[in-house]
Amino acid sequence: MLEPSAILLFMTAGIALNLTPGPDMLYVAARASSEGRDAGVVSALGIATGTLVHTAALALGLAALLTAVPVAYDLVRFAGAAYLVVLGVRALLHPDVALPRGGRGPRARRAVFRQAVVTNVLNPKVALFFLAFLPQFLDPSRGNAAGQIVLLGLLFNTTGTLVNLAVAVLASRATVWLREGRAARALQRVTGSIFVALGVRLALAERRG
Repeated sequence: MLEPSAILLFMTAGIALNLTPGPDMLYVAARASSEGRDAGVVSALGIATGTLVHTAALALGLAALLTAVPVAYDLVRFAGAAYLVVLGVRALLHPDVALPRGGRGPRARRAVFRQAVVTNVLNPKVALFFLAFLPQFLDPSRGNAAGQIVLLGLLFNTTGTLVNLAVAVLASRATVWLREGRAARALQRVTGSIFVALGVRLALAERRG
């Protein structure tokens, strides 16, 4: 088990990073703004689930594969980029039906959740971030490294999820009066544009690490 001082340092750094606007926060805000609080909350939970996958992959050593094998990294990166672009284009062309609304039943919420999970899992930047960040706080003399990675990943995911949930609530409240008629379709198109931009950014991002 890590020392309390090490955990406190990790939590401080993690919260600071979680509060820094990034693709996940932008994704949640876009969902909540155009589709309502439920969609934003479900998206935040989907991203949290995807982060659990990255944590498990790092603990199992799979994240290192993305660093060691450029082709593997590129395949995951382009798959994630293509998925975001497809979601975005659907929202731009068919704003009334492209993105399932979080408040329209369990099936719609499951679709929003699934899309958030896939978007997060197919972003290799998240895996490389975990690979670079979490090991900085490991202490091999204090037990199994994989167990420490899981602990740190869970702590980071918890604070990140709380931040994204807050973003979902705030974003939905800020635009609740817009989600009617033409304004709702306009918001869907804005969301679609954001998804396309995120996909293009992921596809064109240079590989680091």
